[in-house]
Amino acid sequence: MLRARQTNAGGLLNKPVLVLNQNYEPLNVCNQRRALVLVDRGKAEVLEHGTSVLRSTSRSLQAPSVIRLIYLIRRPRPKARLCRKEIFVRDGYTCQYCGTRGRDLTIDHVVPRHRGGKHIWENLVSACRSCNHRKGGKTIEEARMRLPRAPVQPRISTYYILHQYLHAQDEWRKFIPEWEIPAISA
Repeated sequence: MLRARQTNAGGLLNKPVLVLNQNYEPLNVCNQRRALVLVDRGKAEVLEHGTSVLRSTSRSLQAPSVIRLIYLIRRPRPKARLCRKEIFVRDGYTCQYCGTRGRDLTIDHVVPRHRGGKHIWENLVSACRSCNHRKGGKTIEEARMRLPRAPVQPRISTYYILHQYLHAQDEWRKFIPEWEIPAISA
């Protein structure tokens, strides 16, 4: 087994490595130490090499940047977390009642909780403070307001999982189909 010396504060073995399933579908991101263990045990193969070189006393290897698992891993599709930020991202940082864009938004329950509304994706929308105050504890019909589209749970794409790594890892570009999707600035 290759044991690399860590020469900088972050360590060479902590750089991100893209992990692909057997069918070349992106699964996740691991560090170089984990990637080397998978390759050394015959569970993965290196598809792309990074820029750094890992050295031991007996050999040197070019650090992996993209690996592919030998066996197909079946796993359920990841789901988006239900939190304020994800609701704002889903709604494009826009009030769903008046269409005002901005960062000073609140979360509104379409069917108020005291009337049996649940805290689920399909009942939560972004709203500006004035629209949320105007609606209050009423339903949208009682408040004479309307939603341009029904709120839904967002689907998670590969881009959503890997977006924090995309601009620093050019060699991953050909393995991620949604690469060119622009990120909504948070």
